[in-house]
Amino acid sequence: MSTPIIGITGYADQSARPPNVPVFAIARTYVEAVSLAGGTPLIVPPYLEGDPLRAAFDGIDGLILSGGGDIHPSFFADSDRGLLWRVDERRDRGELLLARWALDERRPVLGICRGIQALNVASGGTLIQDIPTQMSSTLSHSSIAGRPLPTVAHTVEVQSGSHLSDLLGAGEVDVNSAHHQAVKELGDPLVVVARAPDGVIEALEAPGHPFCIGVQWHPEVMIESAPIMRRLFEGLIEAARS
Repeated sequence: MSTPIIGITGYADQSARPPNVPVFAIARTYVEAVSLAGGTPLIVPPYLEGDPLRAAFDGIDGLILSGGGDIHPSFFADSDRGLLWRVDERRDRGELLLARWALDERRPVLGICRGIQALNVASGGTLIQDIPTQMSSTLSHSSIAGRPLPTVAHTVEVQSGSHLSDLLGAGEVDVNSAHHQAVKELGDPLVVVARAPDGVIEALEAPGHPFCIGVQWHPEVMIESAPIMRRLFEGLIEAARS
């Protein structure tokens, strides 16, 4: 049986040594999660355009839209409210195109944190730019320096009858959290399948799609502390194999 190739979107970084050397990178946790679930991880560089980007998409069986900085609000017809973090419009353009292709061509796709937001914007939806200043909630969705940790931050309520509930079960699920933005208005054809106790949208999926799920938390960081999260990656890989 073939091993599905799972593309994982990378990001631009300048933290390599010696200082200020520009690199393309991805957290090891994504690679390890895909490998443990039986897939072959392949990092998709963030600045591909045109034919090279299309060739990369054609060469993968499934896609993970990874976490990272904020999507520029111009991509969802909004203005910069001055609270954005690590914006990279070149990355935005490539990832939004990958997300549209995955939706339109029914390619299995899992959006994680920023990735759920990319799926929504690619579908014509909008984002809350900053939860603390745009919502009245005492629930914290961020973590230190935006770095995802395996510890539980809050619960989400997973809707019964959803694809997500087939993987994680319906009802309360413990999740981590490392974001200050969230889905606002839904894009078509996405539907909400999980919310946090304060009403923040925590998961989306596309009905009728072989596998199109977006989660606002970081399951790749929780696969050891909460093995149930492995099912998201196993589900993606099974769909990619089919």
